[in-house]
Amino acid sequence: MADAGKSPWLTIIGWGESGIAGLTQASRDALEQAELVFGARRHLEVLPALSVGVREWPVPFADGIPDILAERGRPVVMLVSGDPFWFGAGTVLAKYLSPDEWVAQPAPSTFSLAAAKLGWGIESLQCLGLHAAPVTRVRPCLQPQHRLIVLLRDGNAVADLACCIEQWGFGPSQLHILEALGGERERIRTVHSHDALPMDIQHPVAVALEVAGKGPAVPRTSGIPDHFFDHDGQITKQPVRAVTLSALAPQAGERLWDIGTGSGSIAIEWLLADPRNQAIAFDTSAERTARAQSNASALGVDWLQVVHGRVPEALEGQAVPDAVFIGGGLSQALLETLWSCLPEGVRIVANAVTLESETLLVHWQHQKGGDLLRLEVSTAGAIGPRRGWQANYPIVQWRVTR
Repeated sequence: MADAGKSPWLTIIGWGESGIAGLTQASRDALEQAELVFGARRHLEVLPALSVGVREWPVPFADGIPDILAERGRPVVMLVSGDPFWFGAGTVLAKYLSPDEWVAQPAPSTFSLAAAKLGWGIESLQCLGLHAAPVTRVRPCLQPQHRLIVLLRDGNAVADLACCIEQWGFGPSQLHILEALGGERERIRTVHSHDALPMDIQHPVAVALEVAGKGPAVPRTSGIPDHFFDHDGQITKQPVRAVTLSALAPQAGERLWDIGTGSGSIAIEWLLADPRNQAIAFDTSAERTARAQSNASALGVDWLQVVHGRVPEALEGQAVPDAVFIGGGLSQALLETLWSCLPEGVRIVANAVTLESETLLVHWQHQKGGDLLRLEVSTAGAIGPRRGWQANYPIVQWRVTR
């Protein structure tokens, strides 16, 4: 619990391109009372002369954390962009401090400034902070007639974003390039994704994107079409994948173990369910683990963790999951390991296609409970000049909570 009688030593001030002129009185007072001010170079360039110490924050950002913590107890100001807690530095700093050590004075975020310039309602937008992340993370958000505001690291990232939009088939989407919003260098230029981009795009930069009503949008329901994944045939096919994801029942912020990941389709859809989700994919094939990682990046969930190794040995030391999917590598030893190492409450879903693995699941269901489901899927195909049903191998699925 925070000490109500203790004054915070650190003030996190939202800083914009307008410099000190855009600060509230409370932020001005904090600056006047500070003994030391930290800030990125571009923030310090518009900082008026002060009679206190000023330090440039290093790159990468994490390198500055020990320096500011070493000043604990002195009146210190940290200048950060806009709203410190919307894709901002405040979120990182607060992890190292107790609640009574800091106070924040936010300024309008780039998202707010961009929406105000364009007349867009923020509640109807999707906002992404990709200044330190791959632009491919925008992929699941590209939906017809959808609007996004994306923070980017520099002009080169704007070009990367436009290139991806074209490659994914969403041209001609409209890009509003927003530079240095709120300051004297402010500039807004509008192009289409297939247009030649300006060569002089300045940092800080954001792109407000209006997605054209074309292109292969990633469906928002589980069981996306197989063609979204590169695979060698080792993939949980769309109908079975939809049923499997439903059984796994991903919830926000949960972690999955995807054992025998193949193309990574189950783990990837788990991550697509919520950007806070985590997944670890295991496979004995180096080629398949590389393919799973590539598929994850292409679909905007590049934080998929892939482990090349044989289970159950590869499971040792991994972060505990909330759910486990077994799509390959099913064995008595694996199930025994899972039952001994997992805490109660972990959801387990296993798919079997061979008689041997089916027998194993029947035995474990008899011993541990849960539900058995048999899935038989047939697709229409040619039989000479006519058509008939072509049956896939049936799948036996065991669903159980540890």
